Amino acid sequence: MKGRFNIPGVSKTSKSIGALLFITVVWGTTFPMQKAILGSLNPFLYNALRFAVASVVAVIFFKPRENQWKSGAILGIFLGLAYATQMLGLKLTTSTKSGFITSLYIILVPLFSLLIEQTKPTLLQTISFLLSVPGLYLLNDPSSSPFTLGDFFTVICAFSFAVHVVMITKLSANFHETSLLLPQLLVTSAINFVLIPFGGSSRFTFEAVFVMVYTAVMATVIVIWLQLKHQKVVGSNVSALIYVGEPVFATIASVIALGEKVSLPQLFGMFVLVASLCLATVRKTEKTT
Repeated sequence: MKGRFNIPGVSKTSKSIGALLFITVVWGTTFPMQKAILGSLNPFLYNALRFAVASVVAVIFFKPRENQWKSGAILGIFLGLAYATQMLGLKLTTSTKSGFITSLYIILVPLFSLLIEQTKPTLLQTISFLLSVPGLYLLNDPSSSPFTLGDFFTVICAFSFAVHVVMITKLSANFHETSLLLPQLLVTSAINFVLIPFGGSSRFTFEAVFVMVYTAVMATVIVIWLQLKHQKVVGSNVSALIYVGEPVFATIASVIALGEKVSLPQLFGMFVLVASLCLATVRKTEKTT
């Protein structure tokens, strides 16, 4: 059973890179789905129920050897804070600015990786991080409006996501991935439940329930489990650079599902992001195959 899913000729690092790329595809598919249904929902109620459903799924299908409540709760605090401040910010700023500021967590990861893990980015990774900034800007096309309170909340969101990525790498090196899964899901759900009074009213539809279940299973339980299992193999910096694929896949999914148009600058931004992703992974793969 231990080697059942091993693929001959593919290294552990390559499989982990593939798993993290799969995460970005899943994240990308959730963007148009949630955009279509969140207009009629209290975002905090949606998040609270999403992570509550995810917790039930984790209990049934990802039974841990032993729950690490302290470490899992730490992850849950940063993940819950990230989702809560993202929603608060989105209510007070534009979606384009929210998308751009949130995506800046990618270039904050090496800072927190250095502080928490004492891991310095390589020269190639540094170039990739620098390349990702104009790529993210062009793809999200944020407006030139003044900095707002919503932007401030979104900055907190970016910092929280960055710390969460680094802490996943650090803590998953010491514990089995299933041991850290349930605690952070429960804490994230609890944080959003507390904030429900600030989110307004809700009107649930069949589509909203479907999206909530899909994101709970695919974009929450499975994605976080894959992060816990594979980030420690490639490290926080490479993982963050792989995650630049998220806005690329989100844009592609929005074009397909919502019929959104992509401008020439956005296409160029997608190209730059893909280039930075390739730069970050090619050498890492070659070293371990």
